[in-house]
Amino acid sequence: QVQLVESGGGSVQAGGSLKLSCKIVRFTTGDYCTGWFRQAPGKEREGVAAIDSYGRLSYRPSVKGRFNIFFDDAEDNLALQMDSLELEDSGMYFCAADFMGAGDCYYNTEEYEFIHWGQGTQVTVSL
Repeated sequence: QVQLVESGGGSVQAGGSLKLSCKIVRFTTGDYCTGWFRQAPGKEREGVAAIDSYGRLSYRPSVKGRFNIFFDDAEDNLALQMDSLELEDSGMYFCAADFMGAGDCYYNTEEYEFIHWGQGTQVTVSL
């Protein structure tokens, strides 16, 4: 059974940095897409960044240049390095993963395309 477990959330001042991690258990074969989503109170969940099994990257325009998605140490540990954090980056962050064809993995890939989700980790950015 595939399991995703996030960690690394917290509170930080605007301009600061946080690194999120997502341990992906038993998801190592085939073409796949992994990504980070976030949801602020009262808003819909939105895609933030994605990386596929070939290492191709996709970012939400508002985070491009500030966030970096990568596999940390091994392909079963998905990381999101967030720098120059802004108030608008606050929210619950979720990692997601699923098998997906080459060329289908983007930051705005629909949520329903992902079957496997983590429980979420809270990020709060304040002045």
